Amino acid sequence: MSLKDHLYDLRNRLGLGLLFIVLGGVFGFIWWDVQLGPIPSLSQILLQPYCALPADARFSPNDKCQLFQRQPFEGFMVRFKVGIAAGMVVSAPLWLYQLWAFITPGLYAKERRFAFTFVIFASILFAAGAVLAFVVIPQGLDVLVGFGGTAFITALDAGSYISFVLVMLLIFGVSFELPLLIVMLNQVGMLPYANLKRWRRGIVFGLFVFAAFATPGTDPISMVVLAAAMWLLFELAVQITRIHDRRKAKREAAEDPGLSDDEATPMNYAPEPVEPSKPVANLGKDFDDVT
Repeated sequence: MSLKDHLYDLRNRLGLGLLFIVLGGVFGFIWWDVQLGPIPSLSQILLQPYCALPADARFSPNDKCQLFQRQPFEGFMVRFKVGIAAGMVVSAPLWLYQLWAFITPGLYAKERRFAFTFVIFASILFAAGAVLAFVVIPQGLDVLVGFGGTAFITALDAGSYISFVLVMLLIFGVSFELPLLIVMLNQVGMLPYANLKRWRRGIVFGLFVFAAFATPGTDPISMVVLAAAMWLLFELAVQITRIHDRRKAKREAAEDPGLSDDEATPMNYAPEPVEPSKPVANLGKDFDDVT
């Protein structure tokens, strides 16, 4: 296609992607208060970590697990924000397909398989990180609200609590993409196993520092769980790169004649036989035949 056609295609793909996100946001906005069969409502799912706190540690004037709404419009904005986030997750296959359909025509078959594998594993790792965050949040909240002892009672407002939960889900999900990034860089030859082995201690230390600054709650449980999970995934990625580089070295050794980088390739300097040239008389005769 011409550049103009590419721009038209990009506009159409973006429009469809935004449409799917909006429709997903409408679904998430409705799901906030509606229970989908055995699946609880979105508000019940997000309130589970807060409701897991001891009853005497949180303020419950109606004997119910509820959040505070400090402003008249706060409830709508929280519901709208959560609905858009849930809609993006639910409609992800649809709008991701639009992105894929725009990029795919410019890729070779091998690159398409490579990119497809990357998207699949990236989605799985992000979901695994979000699930782990949802498991850790109650313990993290319990530690955070327990610092004040019996002198305080927890009464969280909706905006602050929902933002805390969403940021935790995002940070854990994005952090779980680290091993995939390492493996992909190794596959293209930019990050060999030898470098990872040499930098391992520094990288592990950096992971713990990153976890300490990245977790919004600054509680030790979230930090340690995130750092430990990233460490395990990093070690798994290192082993994958080790196996890949070992196989690559064996394959190159089988194809390489065994020369060093500074050694010249052996060449055959023996002269090859040359066909005898035609006599001058014959050349003239051939010229007369042509003319």
